[in-house]
Amino acid sequence: MFAAFDKVFTPENILYLAKGAVISLIIAALSLLLGIVLGIIGASAKRSKFFVIRMLGNIYVEVIRGTPMLLQILLLFSVVPSIYTAFTGEVLRINIYLIGVIAMSINSGAYSTELIRSGINGVDKGQWEACETLGLTHWQTMKLVVLPQAFKRIIPPMISEFITLIKDSSLISCIGAGELLKASQVIGAEYYDVMSPYCLAAIFYLIMTISISYLGRYVERKLAESD
Repeated sequence: MFAAFDKVFTPENILYLAKGAVISLIIAALSLLLGIVLGIIGASAKRSKFFVIRMLGNIYVEVIRGTPMLLQILLLFSVVPSIYTAFTGEVLRINIYLIGVIAMSINSGAYSTELIRSGINGVDKGQWEACETLGLTHWQTMKLVVLPQAFKRIIPPMISEFITLIKDSSLISCIGAGELLKASQVIGAEYYDVMSPYCLAAIFYLIMTISISYLGRYVERKLAESD
């Protein structure tokens, strides 16, 4: 089963897998950052006084959280270009890494919406009233008072979301993106042994996720000390 392990375990292959791991990490980080932006917009929409905006926010969250990320990636990869071609008659070519980041950001944004909304709801109502007394606008209150406190509360679950995104980045291998899983598949095809490179890929995933998990705990302790 591991007959080719000594051939697979070479500096060249390890470097190739490491490059794939870096790509996975970058895609996950970009998706998290963009997802936070979408989460802020989504949380604001769900807290809006206007019914239509609240409804749009709820639809976004329910649809994205209720469908698989793999399906969302494939829709962006296959369906969106097909629709564009049908209306314009031109071929739309989207970078596969861009597709991965967009799909993962939209997915992460739906989960971030609920995390940020819960963080905002956790801020004491008295602080909202105090900001109104001081004459701050709603946006100034959010920017200067509410969001900083909300993000402090949701950093631990955001770390967990980042770890999830690192693992979910493997899904974009189905559209040909050269992230960590795809790199292990390429090596497996070359040596006719998928078990060895898959095990090496698992080690890389564990190194990334465990490291970020410990970093998250460190940040959480520092935040607790600041309280």
